[in-house]
Amino acid sequence: MAITAAQNDGVSLTADKVSYDLVETDVDIITSGRRRIPAHSGVLASASPVLTNIIKKPRKSHGESSKRVVKILGVPCDAVSIFVRFLYSPSLTEKEMENYGIHLLALSHVYIVPQLKQRCAKGVGERVTAENVVDVLQLARLCDAPDLCLKCMRLIHSKFKTVEQTEGWKFLQEHDPLLELDILQFIDEAESMKKRRRRHRREQNLYMQLSEAMECIEHICTDGCTLVGPSSNLDNNKSTSQVKTGPCSAFSTCYGLQLLIRHFAVCKKRVDGKGCLRCKRMIQLLRLHSSICDHSESCRVPLCSQFKNREEKNKKMVEDTKWKVLMRRVASAKAMSSLSQSKKKKSEVLFKEEAEDFIRIRKKIF
Repeated sequence: MAITAAQNDGVSLTADKVSYDLVETDVDIITSGRRRIPAHSGVLASASPVLTNIIKKPRKSHGESSKRVVKILGVPCDAVSIFVRFLYSPSLTEKEMENYGIHLLALSHVYIVPQLKQRCAKGVGERVTAENVVDVLQLARLCDAPDLCLKCMRLIHSKFKTVEQTEGWKFLQEHDPLLELDILQFIDEAESMKKRRRRHRREQNLYMQLSEAMECIEHICTDGCTLVGPSSNLDNNKSTSQVKTGPCSAFSTCYGLQLLIRHFAVCKKRVDGKGCLRCKRMIQLLRLHSSICDHSESCRVPLCSQFKNREEKNKKMVEDTKWKVLMRRVASAKAMSSLSQSKKKKSEVLFKEEAEDFIRIRKKIF
């Protein structure tokens, strides 16, 4: 990377990809340890708009010295050396990132070097621990590194008891109560979101179970199953013996519903009007089926048409909002389940066809 011929007040402000070793340095970078790092103004200016403005400023007289002086203070000398080297050749080693990642992040923000800032934010984020996370978070906020801020917040949330014991947290409580408030609000929102997700998963699981129950009720009352429901066709001799069909894929749900239906048919408490919890549950399931059934006139599920007619008569009355929501969610879960099953069946059919084609081709070859 060499200095080009373009000049501005005797200083080149652009650079190209030719060896810069052949061009004499015209800038001295002064570090906190009074170390002087020679550099080329064109390279610095092309990498950082802040350094461009510094280099463009009129120079003060410094005796016989013709070099410009740029002071980079407040960070270790080695960090400044690595920073300058990055401006020439954008590369960092793991050890350099480990030792000076935080300092390089600050330098990249101050001198607006986006490539270095992005790499430092990622590297520091990978190495942040519970011991230094508060310090890193404060630096990330100052350096406008949102991804690093979010990573620090999540780490504090996940290891808050450990972070709470660190010196960084105690210092934060005394000197930056606003940041402490932001952290506590983030933790509270994260916990609330976690609870909402858990509740949503439980609700979705419940809706899927109810959807499966609706399918099993239709299966039992239409196709028949192991214990109750219509029987299959008679045998070839048209004898009076009936052949039961096998259990459905959702056997546990289907079997529980079969036992519930058998109880519902013979329960004396229901007949006497004394009330039965299991019978009430069965009635709720039958009512739910009726609410989402699209063919109630030909439906073979008990009480489907009766519940449908009752719902139509009560349409003008104030409807139960919770019941409407339940109907909608179960119907949605049923549609999603049917869609996933159809996709699964299509994939199985496609796999079977491909297997048959493969066998047929193999037979032709061999």
